[in-house]
Amino acid sequence: MVNILWSLLIIIGIVYSFVSGQITNINDYILKIGSSTLELLMITIPLLIMWMGLLNIADKTGLLAMLSKKIRIILKPLFPKIKNNKALDYIASNVIANMFGLGSAATPFGLKAMEELQKENNNKEIASSSMITFLVLNTSGVTIIPTTVISLRMMYGSINPSQIIITSLIATIIASTIGLLIDYVIRRINNDN
Repeated sequence: MVNILWSLLIIIGIVYSFVSGQITNINDYILKIGSSTLELLMITIPLLIMWMGLLNIADKTGLLAMLSKKIRIILKPLFPKIKNNKALDYIASNVIANMFGLGSAATPFGLKAMEELQKENNNKEIASSSMITFLVLNTSGVTIIPTTVISLRMMYGSINPSQIIITSLIATIIASTIGLLIDYVIRRINNDN
């Protein structure tokens, strides 16, 4: 559905540019956007590679497993139905990656967690309560260091790119708390604990 919507918007924009005689503006903008996109990639990809490398080193040295065990203590009450410790480990790894603002690095862990949660799901057509709770936690996840946002702010010439850390932390704590509270209330209403 979203693909159709985007396609329609692009077609309408191109038709409008022909009708209004501004086709050269579209060409100029496409070339400018291509250059900006390449510049953005050249700045963010090395940062992402560095953090994913550090995450990989943390995984190989056992630091990620140690952190996962610590976080699992907090996660266990949020996911009372999970019997599969592998799913909890993937969820913990996803949470840790999200804490450092590494959504791209967190995605593989999130996909693996959902895969493990689906194995425990009795009705494969409907998401389980654990899957929904994980989705809420992942979407609103607490970010301690928003590395991607900091790199974007650096790229666009921010005077103090790391100034966003405190407000980001406050926003994600509030979002996570409210999201998990709503999830808990809905599970209680549906008697799905």
